[in-house]
Amino acid sequence: MTNATERIVVDASVLVKWFVDEEGSEEALRIRRKYVEGEAEIIAPELIVFEALNTLRYKGLFTAQEVKRISEAIDAYAFDLRALRGQYAAHALDAAYENDITLYDASYVSLASLEGAQMYTADRKLVGKLHEPYRRCVKDILEDTQN
Repeated sequence: MTNATERIVVDASVLVKWFVDEEGSEEALRIRRKYVEGEAEIIAPELIVFEALNTLRYKGLFTAQEVKRISEAIDAYAFDLRALRGQYAAHALDAAYENDITLYDASYVSLASLEGAQMYTADRKLVGKLHEPYRRCVKDILEDTQN
């Protein structure tokens, strides 16, 4: 997607909303539309697939076969998935310690920071813990649903 106008990092909380109708799903689907229509590029840590499928499995809404089909759908989106190594790993560890967040969460935040991308999440607790410069690259998709 070289013609993409916007670089976006989504975390698993957003990806799950592509498959489950719940608070924030409308905003999550708007992000998906931008990606599908070529208006945005989605980059994410490789971890996103594990987190999203695990969340969907434990929601109890889908059979094993349905989660397998969702896994295939996620794979078909062909996001730019990044392995946690090198400078990215060091940056994620810094973000985890500086913001007192998990390395899992820091991997998304750091990727957005390093790539000059906007990160979207439905994790209010995470957003509340972030300090600058990390906070400026993260948007809570649930924020607009409260107004």
